[in-house]
Amino acid sequence: MSDRYPPPGAPSLRAPGGKNPVQRLYRRLFLMNGLVFTVGTLVLAFSPATVSSPVLLTELPVLIVGLAVLLAVNALVLRTSLAPLSALTTLMQRVDLLGMDDRLVDNGNGDLHQVIETFNAMLDRLESERSTASAHALAAQENERRRIARELHDEIGQSLTVVLLGLKRAVDRAPGDLAEELRAVQETVRASLDEVRQVARRLRPGVLEDLGLQSALSALSSDFSQVIGVPVTRKVDPALPKLSAETELVVYRIAQEGLTNVARHARADAVELSLTEEDDHLTLRITDNGRGGARNDGAGIRGMRERALLIGAKLTVDSPPGGGTEVRLAIPCTAKPCGGEEER
Repeated sequence: MSDRYPPPGAPSLRAPGGKNPVQRLYRRLFLMNGLVFTVGTLVLAFSPATVSSPVLLTELPVLIVGLAVLLAVNALVLRTSLAPLSALTTLMQRVDLLGMDDRLVDNGNGDLHQVIETFNAMLDRLESERSTASAHALAAQENERRRIARELHDEIGQSLTVVLLGLKRAVDRAPGDLAEELRAVQETVRASLDEVRQVARRLRPGVLEDLGLQSALSALSSDFSQVIGVPVTRKVDPALPKLSAETELVVYRIAQEGLTNVARHARADAVELSLTEEDDHLTLRITDNGRGGARNDGAGIRGMRERALLIGAKLTVDSPPGGGTEVRLAIPCTAKPCGGEEER
């Protein structure tokens, strides 16, 4: 099928009766102008009013009134019919497919009703297609992370372990001075092995798969505090509703990215991570007391927004200058993410 044609089920710009909005507007203007000219002609034909050549001063008011009526009718019709175009232009300039609430409100204008419906349907379709594409991309990303984590653990980790065992045997048989140097190398290799294991854990949250979301968030906070040196206050409701595996992964990754942003940009000395149920929503918050002032969405925040869309959640970032930053993920518990059917 050619790309020039809309997909099946897409709304058509053709209005009921076979006429599109432009044709309807054209017909209305034609009828209005024709009506005004007809009335003017009838007035000149059947009333005492006349127009001489050259035009007399006493006839000017008749012509001026007729012209004023014609212009007023045209202005009224055009203003009423084309008013939604200004709102449409503004929305097209600011629309963001990561924001799910941007839609044009139809105020009942007959001429552009189909245009408004079609534009909103186009946004719905693009949002759905982007969400689907993001889901495939993020799934591929998670698979690649698992593969890299597995290779780090099974290949590089095992190789470093063999090196450590070899160094231990060498240290036991080496003379004093050489033994000290070998012990230093041994500690360097052991530190490298620990770093490899930490990277593997960040790439593949095995604790999430084995012990669940609460334990995974606890381990994530502890790792953050140990590496960055900033204490994390955790508040996780122990009676959370059951979540699907996809939702748990999204919550974990957003918490992970939120803490990473704190480490990179916030200059904070205290962080709070909470996961609670509030008003039929499961709410994740990552709050810091840093410098705030985040104005534009970077790659990290946009990535979090894309993940939120996958489960129908809404992500907001509040970052006043000097007032710290709060990242808030609200997951509606009436939707599929809460109360998932999957058994752990």
